Amino acid sequence: MNYKKDVPVILPKDIFIGHPKAPVTLMEYGDYECETALHDDLIVREVLQRFPGMVNFNYRHFPQLRIHQRAHKAAEAAIAAAQAGKFPQMHDLLLHNRRNLGTASLAFYARDLGIGGINFLDSLVTGRYGQYVQDDLVAGIKLGVKEAPSFFINGVKLEGRITVRNLCEHVEAACRKKSRYVHKML
Repeated sequence: MNYKKDVPVILPKDIFIGHPKAPVTLMEYGDYECETALHDDLIVREVLQRFPGMVNFNYRHFPQLRIHQRAHKAAEAAIAAAQAGKFPQMHDLLLHNRRNLGTASLAFYARDLGIGGINFLDSLVTGRYGQYVQDDLVAGIKLGVKEAPSFFINGVKLEGRITVRNLCEHVEAACRKKSRYVHKML
């Protein structure tokens, strides 16, 4: 990976899983050490499968440092992996290994994905992507996020715990709303 200062950084707000032009954007403010992170991700994956081409997913970082000291560095590793086009793979590894997010483990995961090495480790040690994690925190707070996970559909905050059922209902409602808007424009 090349970390020259003049190379633009792919920001978390610009990293999507799913169809890039989908009419519905599901956004999560999450913490890789959160107890429910993997469970919530399985729900998100199910919804993406049920609505192919209709939903994309944007993961934003909201590490709760008072209780999860390694979540910030894990978020930095996810951003670093995104620079090499490996965000979904790193995201998956971080979620499956939420109890093993020390710097050495993060470097091992990166090496496993073929993006490790001195540049990746250097980016973690120096906090190269730390400001982007902080930017996500600030953006989340401005949107009313108080804890992770917090979910939004097309910018509207969802209240309560998500389930496959209620998230599908929210996606269907957003699709209907988008369809009415497009119909009015025609």
